[in-house]
Order: sequence, then structure tokens, then C-alpha cells
Amino acid sequence: MATETTITTKSIELGGKTISIETGRVAKQANGAVIMRCGDTMVLVTATGRTEAKEGIDFFPLTVDIEERMYAAGKIPGGFIKREARPSEKSILTARLIDRPVRPRFPKGFSNETQIIATILSTDQENAYDMLALVGASAALSISEIPFQGPIAAVRVGRLAGELVLNPTWQQMQEPDCDLDMVIAGTAESILMIEAGGSEITEAVAMEAVRFAQEPIRQLCQLQDELREAVGKPKWVHEEPEFDKELYAKIESICRTDLEEANRLTDKQERSERIEAIRGTVKGELVKEDSPEDFVRSVVSIAKAIEKDVVRRSIAVDKLRPDGRGVEEVREISVEVGVAPRTHGSALFTRGQTQAMTLLTLGAVGDYQRIDGLGLEDSKRYIHHYNFPPFSVGETGFMRGPKRRDIGHGALAEKALRPMIPDEHEFPYTIRLVSEIMESNGSSSMASTCGSTLALMDAGVPIKTPISGIACGLVVRSECRSCGFEGVFLRHCEKCGSEDVDANYVVLTDIAGIEDHLGDMDFKVTGSKDGITAIQMDLKIKEGITPEVLAEALEQSKRGRMHVLGKMLEVMPEARTELSEYAPRIFSIQINPEKIGALIGKGGETIRGLVDEFDCSIDVEEDGTVFICARDGASGEAVIKRINELTKDVEAGDVFVGKVVKTTDFGAFVELKRGTDGLVHISNLAEGRVNKVEDVVKRGQMVQVEVIEVKEDRGKQRIGLRVVDLNPKL
Repeated sequence: MATETTITTKSIELGGKTISIETGRVAKQANGAVIMRCGDTMVLVTATGRTEAKEGIDFFPLTVDIEERMYAAGKIPGGFIKREARPSEKSILTARLIDRPVRPRFPKGFSNETQIIATILSTDQENAYDMLALVGASAALSISEIPFQGPIAAVRVGRLAGELVLNPTWQQMQEPDCDLDMVIAGTAESILMIEAGGSEITEAVAMEAVRFAQEPIRQLCQLQDELREAVGKPKWVHEEPEFDKELYAKIESICRTDLEEANRLTDKQERSERIEAIRGTVKGELVKEDSPEDFVRSVVSIAKAIEKDVVRRSIAVDKLRPDGRGVEEVREISVEVGVAPRTHGSALFTRGQTQAMTLLTLGAVGDYQRIDGLGLEDSKRYIHHYNFPPFSVGETGFMRGPKRRDIGHGALAEKALRPMIPDEHEFPYTIRLVSEIMESNGSSSMASTCGSTLALMDAGVPIKTPISGIACGLVVRSECRSCGFEGVFLRHCEKCGSEDVDANYVVLTDIAGIEDHLGDMDFKVTGSKDGITAIQMDLKIKEGITPEVLAEALEQSKRGRMHVLGKMLEVMPEARTELSEYAPRIFSIQINPEKIGALIGKGGETIRGLVDEFDCSIDVEEDGTVFICARDGASGEAVIKRINELTKDVEAGDVFVGKVVKTTDFGAFVELKRGTDGLVHISNLAEGRVNKVEDVVKRGQMVQVEVIEVKEDRGKQRIGLRVVDLNPKL
């Protein structure tokens, strides 16, 4: 007997568009399932979790998957098998976009396997699916039994012609006067995550966009609360773990002083080895061969908690960073360019113990990346890739292609530099940058951005202006005046909920690995001397941060990236004026679009012949722009000359070397270029009288001729010729 289906729908009007959340129609065996809709874009989002955690897990196994279905846009997938295979870069970036604000909203110690799946059912290629997927993830979790501490929501803010626009369409984001694309996620009260790209926007504009987003985010959170009240399921009971106070005190007496000394070691490797030795001492004193596994895990967990407390207290209370730097002090920077002699551009950027080598390749316009996805973009000619090998942190690991983190960091650096890349008419090359992380101790993505700027300049790419980047961190340590609890909160006590708190926080410039790992924020900002090109902010603070803290971090990051930019420009003040001798030479010419057929030839025969003859690549645009990629300047000029001959209108006075293709009683027809013949009348074959055409020329013979007449005859072009040389030098 079929069960009765109850469908519940909640909707809201935002920015002139209706956003709806529906549940109860499909996927009823998931813990939570919703269909998000805006326009004709529909996304199914499900949340499923295991009722029990696997034994021994000390982390939260959350996975987020975005399933792009090509049917959503009325497309059949490319490739041989004609079905969706590995996730696209867009879907991976969207999965990361969801994971980042969602993960901090689960209770401490929750380790049940949890999965969020967003399936794109329909897209109108106008309303983006990523924001719907993020809000849908929160809604599905909120109505489920999974103990998600939501809701959260997100919106996109664009700026067109100086005006902020809520959730702009894909088409609006492509407009030339659109200089901001910012995604903001948060709770009804605070900010949790930012992902932004801009064309040198100011810090004031960035803050204006954040404040602009807060009210619609609050409304979307309220909409989810209404849905939860209507159909929400009781949450699984989860008690946040508490340490054995007696055991904690015993371990603290063994290791705290040693950890405080280790924390003052500036070298990452030396500090790690010292901390590992301290852990060994703790286990050696407390753990016996017959100790229960639960006890061993408790010892390890408490030791790690004390390590974290030592670092955080040192920063937030004593204002001492692990490596001894000041709050805004940037580690030592060194810059080298031209480090790889045969690449077209290269640079090595080192900041402290973080080092990125970026290598650049220039290719033909036809080398662009083809994109088989649901968006409007089907290709791109500027590509940035990022590789993070295990040796960069002194570890071993499998080398099995880029991980999601690698793709995300590469996309951030690509976004940071995209506004500076010249268009293909100014610089007709495909550009690929690859950042190899040689060493990492904090913010390798920002080192990648700096190294990539230098590699572009080393290659002679005429970028608009140089870009640098910096990562800032945050450490919060507050005390509740009501109950005395110390923890990570800015406004509400984590234990009793009181707002009577003594909130202490420190914003750190150029965070090292330990400050990122044990801190509360990873805040990356890239830009030029005139403005911001990219922002990425992630928080571990469950309650989020206020706009005031964000504004402070923005201003501090500006000072940091200006310092880094100054160090870069000391070595590379401007781009080289000449390309590498090993870089291909690309030329562009304009031909009459009506002559494209003459250049391509029947079945592509003509253009293939030119490619083979001159060992080059030729790309033809619909407007008649022709790009030639040749191994050197001489080859390029030769190709251009031949193309001009093929596509130029024949005029009186032009001289050609052509082949006799036909003889008649009254003259010989000579092929001037493919598809164009002219007639040499018998009287113009030679000086004096010619009795028979074949006494002078034979079919297949090469002759040099001059055009003496061009006229139209009933819609056809008639070309009259005379022979200049019967035996021309070829």
C-alpha cells in the first residue's frame, strides 16, 4: 500500500526573483531532502548520515558531492561513452563552497559519516545553481535528524556599473561593467564564508557588498526555520565529549612547560620533532601495554588539546606568535625569475618556509581549454594549475592527480590574476601557469599567486598591473563573565549562552601552518596597488564573525599585500618587452570573412597544406581574424604572405606565379591561387605572333603572370593575364 505523500513548499522573493524550497516529493529515504528552485533552475539536495560513528574515528567524515547532469541544460555529454564521468572543476569548486561554511556548524566530537549530494536537475543558464545548492544543503540538514546547528544561507552579490545587484544572472556577470562577483555565506547574525573575485575593487566596496548581503541571508535563514518548524525531524542526541579533569591535570603537569618552550621554536620541522617527542614522553609515562584503547585515545586527545591551548593562549593573551613575529610581521621574502631556462616564463617565490615555483607556457589560440559543463563558458585561454606534492611538507603520499584542495587553490590564483590578463587581440596566446609547491608552511596559494605574477612578467605577458596576495588569520579566546567559561566565541558564551563576555581576538598577518591549523580563520586577499582581485575567507568559529572584525582584517591584509608587492617589484619592476626565444611567435591578420572558405579550402585541404608546409598552427575566427602560431618570425611572415595571396582580391598590376591548368586554341588558363584562375590570351603569351598555344606553354607548367584586367561578367569575375616569365624561380 502506497504511503501518502505530503509536499511542503516555502518560498521567498529576493532581488525580484522567487526562491522556493520544496520537500516531501522525492528522495524520502534520505534523512533530509529538498528541491531548490529559482526560475527554471532546479537542484535536488539530500543529506544522509549514519546513526552511529565508526569506532576510533577522531574527525568528522563529511563529504559533499555535486552531480552535474548534462540533461539539465539539454545537452548530451561529450566523449566516447556519452555519460557524465569525473566531476567538472565547477562542481568540485561548488562542493568546496558548500563544505566550508557547513562543516563548522556541527557539534564538537560528532563523527558520524555524513553525506550531502546536490543533483542539478534543470538549469535555465540564467540563475546559477551553486547558491541554491548551498542553501539547499543547509535546509536538508536542518529538517533531518542529523545534529546540524543551522540554518545558514548564502547569496551572490555582483556590481554592475557601480550598483550592487543581488543574485545576478550568469549573463549579467559576463557584462564588461561587472567588476565584482562575491559569494557570502552566514547565519542570521554573522558572516561564515566569503568567496570573491573583483576588478581591483576597494576594501570599502567589499564591505558594502558584505553588508548588502546580510539581510537577504537573514531572510533565507528564517525561511529554513519555517520549513523546519513545519516538517523537521527530532535531532539525534549528541553529547559533546568532555575530558577527564583529573587525567587532563596530570597530562598538563607533564607536558605544558615543555610545550610552551617548543612553541617558541621558529623552525617548523624542529618544532614538529620536539612536539612529537613530548607526545612520546606523555604516552611513555601514562600508557602501559595493557592500557585500554579508550584510555590511549583519551591521552592522545588531551595532549593535542593542551598543545592547541598553549598556542592559542600564547597568541590571544600573551600576543606572542609561535615563530616570534609581530602581529603584522611578514616572513622574509626572496624572489627569483627565469629559473627554468627552456620554459617561456618562470619564477620562484619564497616566503619563510613556503615556496612556490610557477612555470608558464604560451600556446596557440587553438590550445584553449574546452569546457563541457552546464554554464555559458565553453572554453578558456588562461589556465592556472596548482600542485601540492607530499614532499612539500616532508611527507610521503600517493601521486594520483590533483585533489580537491589543489583544484581549489589553483582556481583561487586563477581568479586573482584573471582581470590582469590581456585579451586575445592584444596578446593572441593561450596562457597556462602551473604552480609547483616546493615547500609549505602556511598560505601556499598566496605564494602561488605571487609566483604566477612574476612568471607572467618574466614571460613578457603585458599584464595590466602586478598582483600580490597575503593570508591573514584570527585567534579568538574569550571569557564569560557569568559562568567563567573560557572558549572560542565573540558574542555568546558557548556554555551558558550569556552575552556578558570578555571577547579577545587577534588578527594575524601572513599565517604559518600552525596558526592556520589551530586558529579560527583563513582569510586570503589578493590585489594590486589599486584594489582587490580575489577574497577567500573560511572560519572555524561556529558563530561566525562580525562585519567590524572583517573590516579590520581587510585593512590589515592590505598593508600585508602591499609589503609583499614591494618585495616583488624590487626584483621585477615591469614585464619583459621581449618573449623568450623558445616561445612560439603568434601573428594575427584580418581577412574578409567572405574569403574564409578560400583559406580553408575544400574539406580543409588548403589550410592543412599551409600547416604542414610551414610547421605552424592556424586558427580562423568567424569575423575573419586569423591567428598564426609559428616557430619563428620568418616562418610566420611567410605564412602571412601566403594567406594574403589566397584571400586578397585580385587587382590589375598584381603579379603571381601560377600553374597552367588548361590550354585552348585561344589561350591558357593559369591558377593564380586555389579557386581563382585567369586567362592568358594567345596574344599575351609571348612577344611576336604565336601560332599554337602549346608551342609556348604546356599544361602543368609554372609561369609568372601579371594581371592586366579584372572585370565582372554576369556575376562572374573575368581576369585577363599576360606572361612575364616562362621560367620563374620558385
